[in-house]
Amino acid sequence: MRIATWNVNSLKARLGRVEAWIRAVQPDVLCVQETKMADEAFPHAAFGALGYESVHHGEGRWNGVAVISRVGLDDVRSGFADGRDDPDPDARILWATCGGVRVACCYVPNGREVGHDHYHYKLDWLGRLHDDLVANTDPVADRVVVVGDFNVAPDDRDVWSPAAFEGSTHVTGPERAAIDRITGLGLVDVFRERFDDTGLHSWWDYRAGAFYKKQGMRIDLILASPSVAEALDFVLIDRNERKGEKPSDHAPVVADFCLG
Repeated sequence: MRIATWNVNSLKARLGRVEAWIRAVQPDVLCVQETKMADEAFPHAAFGALGYESVHHGEGRWNGVAVISRVGLDDVRSGFADGRDDPDPDARILWATCGGVRVACCYVPNGREVGHDHYHYKLDWLGRLHDDLVANTDPVADRVVVVGDFNVAPDDRDVWSPAAFEGSTHVTGPERAAIDRITGLGLVDVFRERFDDTGLHSWWDYRAGAFYKKQGMRIDLILASPSVAEALDFVLIDRNERKGEKPSDHAPVVADFCLG
């Protein structure tokens, strides 16, 4: 099963690129973040023409997540089911079972700046993701994959210059601890299972030629339960999709699993 995640930074602006990429790469499941469109505007027909079912959780100009699958879409749910009675105000998480794998497509809040209300919302959001996984899955026994734009670089290998990010969001101790708490449930960062190198990024700022200067971060993750991670065949960041005309500022991350 080929599972991919991609923050497209506006699906309307990049639909043609996404369609071309799907035709070329043939993912079984593609999780998309920052669609930036309402549910009624989502191009289900375009993906249907490629042989995929799709489900979308959107709100209009901001946020928005989608799961696009050719191996089924069952038990679809948006938001959190963590026992709290305050729903997430943003369209940031979508769950679906695809080919027997429980998939969570996540767009974690950015945080804006350390100490900002949005930073505290981000930490709370990651805590809710943890609690939802505990309440509704067994990350060790079940086939679970949690993917998306986490807006956190898990460790210093994942930023081009730790000094350049000192005092900024995405690298703070509480953010990284929140990711560690999620992986502590048994989920595996499959990219790091294969690659220990620095300089391997999935996001680059549009400004100041950051992509060509290799000044990026690895913040787009595929976290898999042990039974899925053990079946990993390969994983890559498709940097070529950050090139060309009107790219997203993120590259897709793709993983192949040999699941029986």
